[in-house]
Amino acid sequence: ADDFDKITQGKNMDLVGFYNSDVFKWVILPLLIFAARLIDVSLGTLRIIFVSHGLKYIAPLVGFVEINIWLLAIGQIMQNLNNIACSLAYAGGFSLGAFIGMLIEEKLSIGMVMVRIICKHDASELIKSLKESEYGVTTHDAEGINGPVKIIFAVIRREDLHGILNKIHKIHPHAFYSVEDVRSVGEAMFPYHRHRLFQWHRKGK
Repeated sequence: ADDFDKITQGKNMDLVGFYNSDVFKWVILPLLIFAARLIDVSLGTLRIIFVSHGLKYIAPLVGFVEINIWLLAIGQIMQNLNNIACSLAYAGGFSLGAFIGMLIEEKLSIGMVMVRIICKHDASELIKSLKESEYGVTTHDAEGINGPVKIIFAVIRREDLHGILNKIHKIHPHAFYSVEDVRSVGEAMFPYHRHRLFQWHRKGK
């Protein structure tokens, strides 16, 4: 029993010495704070995006994990206010976390957008191409500053935006277009993606 107590005390002394060492204070601890802040800000950015897209069940779960990680990070900062390395790591994790969160959102391609296209010339080829790709398209004749124009509206998944823009640039390279976020839709037509594991597919007129 005495030998076991001595071994335990020796290990505890080693841990205390390690926590009080300059390597832990100026290298390991700042890295841990940086990583924690990077993760929690990335999650915070995603949480805001989920809320804006009406994902009311995912956003609270992300927020729960986010706030627990933040509490760990801020607790270490409050205990080491005189450590400039920790402060810089905290700020660096915040900045990079916001950037990483936006990159993740781009990869996830959550939600839907409305694409508005204004063509000065014949838009029949572009409209035909969109319809052949099974996108719901609404067209409207209008008058522009230089004469008649054709306005094309299409509500699409954000993940399909790159393909739509490629069609516009290829068929009507000088067409004006704008893209707006759409929170929800009633009836819409989207092409079916077989490679998606979770696919919401609803077709309407």
